[in-house]
Formats: sequence, structure tokens, C-alpha cells
Amino acid sequence: MHESYFEAQWYKKLADNVVQCELCHHFCRIPPSKTGRCGTRLNREGILYSLVARRLIAQHIDPIEKKPLYHFYPGSKSYSIATIGCNMTCLHCQNFEISQLHSDKNSEIQKSYSDPIEIIKEAASSKCQSISYTYTEPTIFFETVLETSKQAHEAGIKNCLVTNGYMGPKPLKDSARYIDAANVDLKSYSDDFYTRVCGARLKPVLENIKAMKKLGIWVEVTTLLIPTLNDKQEEMEKIACFLSDIGPDIPWHISRFYPTNKLRNLPPTPIKSIRKCREIGIKAGLKYVYSGNVPGDPGENTYCPKCGQIVIERFGYNIQRYRIKEGKCLICGATIAGIGM
Repeated sequence: MHESYFEAQWYKKLADNVVQCELCHHFCRIPPSKTGRCGTRLNREGILYSLVARRLIAQHIDPIEKKPLYHFYPGSKSYSIATIGCNMTCLHCQNFEISQLHSDKNSEIQKSYSDPIEIIKEAASSKCQSISYTYTEPTIFFETVLETSKQAHEAGIKNCLVTNGYMGPKPLKDSARYIDAANVDLKSYSDDFYTRVCGARLKPVLENIKAMKKLGIWVEVTTLLIPTLNDKQEEMEKIACFLSDIGPDIPWHISRFYPTNKLRNLPPTPIKSIRKCREIGIKAGLKYVYSGNVPGDPGENTYCPKCGQIVIERFGYNIQRYRIKEGKCLICGATIAGIGM
């Protein structure tokens, strides 16, 4: 095995050199010389190797609002990294050029080798308050997430997951003490949608959102509203009620879909649909519901849940006005939920 490939951290050995990956809820059984569904883990003679650990394909400095995380150090910068690969096959993935690549078939692009120390140095020198594991699916490179986040915490840098929420229970538990925030894609409240459109199942995502909250991770949720596929009012009401039951302080981002990847035949989401879903979320008791991918929409702003005034005014990823001090509304003194507010 090439010396730069790392033994995977979450798997168990079965008979006849077969292994079972425990990284995500596919729980792939992988025969010798084969990879799992994500194509990033290879069984070599009964040992499972990660083909993407420390092998980054993307490194950028982003506003934290791009994740989107609106209640986690608003206005700060986040050093964002990714490898190739994903454990879902979403037909609407906007980063499909890298998320749907399988490392065993595309080794020629695996050129960037980054040590966690180098990542942390870059984040610090760029004055980023956090590192975000994003763009593709951080579950795929969780070994890198874990070792980087441990060292980042020692350096006083926060860690954020931007995830589909399909990781297995062991990786989530092992990393939770180092992960400060997560934005989870809750793509639908329909298991049929998850099966047909994403190649996954709904229940593990719901369970992981609840688990993250219990583990003390700051959670925000994003739903991409896709015309004809997941935009029924009844389904949006179910998502809103599910989140409200976990905690009304969970920010819910309802994002506008634009045709991409294998769903280029569908139109962009009507803005009125985004606004209607935002009303549904507020009616269900959620305090912070946002319009996503609609720059300039009033739904981008953060409103005080007590006095109703704008406490963070946004245009796209930029903050125009900030009226919070030490987590309190400057107008009425009410608490605004979040971290670093």
C-alpha cells in the first residue's frame, strides 16, 4: 500500500479478509481489493485504507455565512477544506465534479498532501476563527477532520462540519468534543426522496441531528427547496415541527434551488415558495428561519425573537448592520441564540 495512504479508523474485520466500514450508515461490507460505495476506502488484504485522508482538493477562505452558519461567530472567516468523494449521490449536487469522483479511479488528481499542522497554520495566518470541513462530505475524510480538529482546538481555532448528516455513530461520538458547530443538510422529510434522489435514507440524518444537539454541537439546518420534488407544504411542516421539537433556537435555512448536475430540467425555486416555507417555520415555533440563495431578501436578516427588530442585517454573505452585544439584542436586551454572537 502506498505509504501516504492511512489505515481507516472506523471499521471491523470479518471472515475471509472482508471488512465492514463503520464510517457512515451504509455500513459497507467490502471484499478484498474493493472499495465501498463512496470509492474512498480500499480493502487491501483485510485492512481498510482511506484513499483521501490528508489529500485535499480544495482550500479556501470563506465567510462563515457561506456555510451557512448565521449564529456562529457572525462576520468571521472560516478556513475551508475538502477532499474528493461523498457517501451520497445527490442528483442536484452543486459540487458533483469533486464529490462524485472516486479516488480509486481518479488517483491522478490526488496531489495535494496537507498535514494538519499546515492547515492550522494557514487558518491562523489568514485570521480565520474556524476551520470548516465542507464542499464535499466531511464524513469521507473524517480521519483528517478528527486529527485536524484536535490540534485546532489546542490552537484556539474552532471547527465546523458542513455535512449531509449520514456519519455513523462512532465517528460522530469520537469527534464531538472537537466539533463546535455543524450545518446539516436535511434534504427532505421523505425517505423515498432520500432513496431516489440521494442514494441514502432519511432516518439516520434525523437521528444524527438530535445526537449532535445532545452532544453539545451548535446545529443549524439547511433544506434546499427543489420544485416538484420536496416542496410540498406538508413536508415543510414536518421538517419545521421536527426541528422545533428538538429546539426552537435551531436556525433553519431554506435555500433556493438552481438547475444543476442531473436536475437541469427543473426550474429555479420561486422566491414566493421560499418565503412561504419561511412562514411555515416561524408558525411552527422556530425563532430563526432564513431565506437562502436570495440576496437582498428580508429573510436573510436575523430578527430578535422578542421585539422583532433586525439585529443582524445581511446582503448575501455580508453583514450590513450588527445590533447584538454579548449575545443580547441591543434594542430590548433579549438573548439571541448562538455562539460568539
